Amino acid sequence: MARHGLSNVLRLALRDYWHERLLSLCAIMGLAAVLAPLLLLFGVKHGIIESLTHRLLSDPRNLELVVMGSGRYDASWFTTLGADPRVAFILPQTRSLAATMSLLTPGQTGGPAVTVDLIPTADGDPLLRRWGLPTPGQGQVVLSWSAARKLGLGPGQDLVGRVGRMVAGQRQEARLGLKLAGVLPLEAQAQETAYAPLDLLEATEDYRDGFAVPNLGWEGAPRPESPRVYPSFRLYAKGLDEVAALRDTLLSRKLEVHTRAEEIEAVQSLDRAFTIIFGLLASVAVLGYFAATAANSLANVRRKMRHLGVARLLGFATGDLVWFPMIQAGATSVLGVGVALVLYAVAALVINQHFGPRVCPGEAVCRLSPSHGLVVLVLTLLASVLGAASAAWRVAGIEPSEVLRDV
Repeated sequence: MARHGLSNVLRLALRDYWHERLLSLCAIMGLAAVLAPLLLLFGVKHGIIESLTHRLLSDPRNLELVVMGSGRYDASWFTTLGADPRVAFILPQTRSLAATMSLLTPGQTGGPAVTVDLIPTADGDPLLRRWGLPTPGQGQVVLSWSAARKLGLGPGQDLVGRVGRMVAGQRQEARLGLKLAGVLPLEAQAQETAYAPLDLLEATEDYRDGFAVPNLGWEGAPRPESPRVYPSFRLYAKGLDEVAALRDTLLSRKLEVHTRAEEIEAVQSLDRAFTIIFGLLASVAVLGYFAATAANSLANVRRKMRHLGVARLLGFATGDLVWFPMIQAGATSVLGVGVALVLYAVAALVINQHFGPRVCPGEAVCRLSPSHGLVVLVLTLLASVLGAASAAWRVAGIEPSEVLRDV
């Protein structure tokens, strides 16, 4: 009857592992020699792709789809496209010729005004959100850096908007008091533009068409009650993968679209190439380590056949002893992964310090997360245990009678 449990087998296996520490060290270093280059390769893959992806995502223009030309889009069209789960932001846009405004400082009597292009914005605008700027409300605008510089204004200051039109050969002009809600940096918008609520662009378009805008006090003919139709729109995809899909959807609707899908595809192609290379190398390494573990564990069990047989005579159950080679293989896995991670950390530090001046702040050429290390440990343990399964099967077949004949 068995008198010893699994805890005793664990202690016996680890003591034997320490007793043959030279062989154990060779096994640990052999595993580390296999894992460390793979970790380094995967770290470079992850670091480079993550950095490139972060750069793409940090610039909202990479997620923007710009429709070339003009069309006729009503409210139902925007409702349908806005319901697409791939769409992050969509907003109608008025005619470009009507979407301009001259800006002046309060009290300005002389000097040229700054003419800006009006761009509609609303809550969730990826461009404003990227730079941490508030969404302008009624009577507010967000200016580009160049426009704000020419006006000499900063956030929170007042300015005056001026809209002109020709009616029956006469020049007419309307003015509107505005407040500067924020300023976009130069890298976000190089042109002289003003981001404003859609209502302001609609009012500007109506006024230039000769219609009145009662809520702003701008006089003119009554606007027809027909639903408004827009010639264009601003559209942003939710992610890099959705840009090409949305582009294809719009192309299928006979719309010519400009995107940065080529840059995105270049990064994704690089990611796929890295993945294939890493997958092939990892597969060869796993198969080699599996075969080596199986051979070493089986040879170890054969060398210790007599000792394991005596353990059976001392009362160790067969179900407990089969864990003997698996425990030792697991110990090699844990220690080997630990050494490999240390070697990787040293190499990654050298790589990142060498290429540090060439990357942006917060980026790294070689980087792994703690979850990656945990996955490597679990997979290595699994490969070790499966590799030692043949040795465990051999242990289960040990007969104490054979040991008695050899003693």
